[in-house]
Amino acid sequence: MNEQLERLIELQQIDLQILEKRRKISEIPSRIVQEELPLKEAQAVLEAVKQQTLDLEKRKREKEIEIDDINEKIKKMKTRITEIKTNKEYQAYLKEIESAEKERYAIEDQILAFMEEIDSASLDISSKESNALEKKKELDELKRKLEGEVAEAEKELVPLQEKRSKLVSVIDKDVYKEYIKLMESCQGVAVTEAKDEVCQGCHMNIPPQLFVEIKKNEEIINCPQCRRILYFRSNE
Repeated sequence: MNEQLERLIELQQIDLQILEKRRKISEIPSRIVQEELPLKEAQAVLEAVKQQTLDLEKRKREKEIEIDDINEKIKKMKTRITEIKTNKEYQAYLKEIESAEKERYAIEDQILAFMEEIDSASLDISSKESNALEKKKELDELKRKLEGEVAEAEKELVPLQEKRSKLVSVIDKDVYKEYIKLMESCQGVAVTEAKDEVCQGCHMNIPPQLFVEIKKNEEIINCPQCRRILYFRSNE
């Protein structure tokens, strides 16, 4: 086999490994972002329920203030009732006190309803906190796993890059330049196999006579269609 062609084939195999490891490393951040979505959704739901609980507690406090005001009003009215001289005024005063007490009872019912909602929301918060905590635990575990994969891929890149540098140093400069151009224009595959008169890069047919020359592996031959460098792998 042509020496330069043989080196290009080996270089392509190394570069495919390097590209795969770099692809894996580059995809990790976006994968983490994607995996963070369920946690963020759970946290958003939790915050919404917490805010709802705060709103209920605020409304409950407002009603409690109203109750205090009504109680003070009733207290003053009952104190002044002894000062009333006519039966008509007395009856009117009693009705006013009764009206205030009815208003108080209605507000007390509202407070009880708020308390029930707050109790229910508190249970919901507890459940959603557990859910968010579980999702965070899962995410942290995944991050550790992915960080380990990145570290392993980066570690594996070192010997591959060293091997690549040594190989590039013994490849003809013009041949290497062509290889790099093809790598850039052909999605990382500059050297590929020719099989059954078909380029395995673009899957287009190769003229029979050209395929005969490729099978010899004696020179660098480009695919007539995609320009990739072709070689033939013998079954022997």
